[in-house]
Amino acid sequence: MRNLKSHFVFTKEQRHGIFWLLFIIVLLQCIYFFVDFSSDDVVVNPDELKVYEAEIDALRQAKIEENKPKIYPFNPNFITDYKGATLGMSTSEIDRLLAYRTQNKWINSALQFQQVTGVSDSLLAQISPYFKFPEWVTNPKPKVSHTKSYSNRPKTIAQKTDLNKATVTQLQRVNGIGKTLSERIVKYRESNGGFIADVQLQDVYGLSPEVILKITEHFTVKTPKTISKINLNTASAETLVTIQHIDYEVAYNIIEYRSLHEGFKTLDELLKVKDFPTNKLEIIKLSLHIQ
Repeated sequence: MRNLKSHFVFTKEQRHGIFWLLFIIVLLQCIYFFVDFSSDDVVVNPDELKVYEAEIDALRQAKIEENKPKIYPFNPNFITDYKGATLGMSTSEIDRLLAYRTQNKWINSALQFQQVTGVSDSLLAQISPYFKFPEWVTNPKPKVSHTKSYSNRPKTIAQKTDLNKATVTQLQRVNGIGKTLSERIVKYRESNGGFIADVQLQDVYGLSPEVILKITEHFTVKTPKTISKINLNTASAETLVTIQHIDYEVAYNIIEYRSLHEGFKTLDELLKVKDFPTNKLEIIKLSLHIQ
């Protein structure tokens, strides 16, 4: 017990030494916590900094490209008001295109698109790579003469065959129409109760404007299907959607335009309706009238 007690008994000099030791430890701890030994001088490697900045710029540019509106291949004949504005076309340029299409004419090249719309060279160079024309335009097949082809002399209406009575065999005599297309024309006619007008040939899948022109040189609707035309100025949305090529969105846009302009004065005013299928105007007009 005496030996254990001796370990805790210190002389005066030892106590002074312990005191100064504790003082120095506390002092060093305070210096460590309250004194900032960091240097303000930061060493930057210029080469590493340039590499880092280049990576940041590349990521930023990739993000910008990712957020840009994407343009997919499209047929310029079917550009709507919204599509044209998105591409950067002015209102007058879009109107010229729509007016050209209402004449049942087709654009078949980028140069013709510029001639019709009047777009600038810079805009044409920007959007023309996305133009996609039908196969018969970009890769036309060589003309082949057929012994059964009709004469090229223009026929009068009296000389033409009634399109509502033409047979598959008769239709095949037209250059460019085979068995598949002639059967498709007859099937369309029978499923719709007959043609109202020649323009409905545009709704037969696979018929190009050139082929339609050849058909109408020898055939025309002489006994049109009888229909009850709808009054454009009073028809409801439910009634309008019964017309082919008009869906509910277009029907509501027609009614909205009608309300804002106190009715339609002519059927051609439908071209001013938002999202209206301008390329189907002549077909849609067959089912409408104005009172």
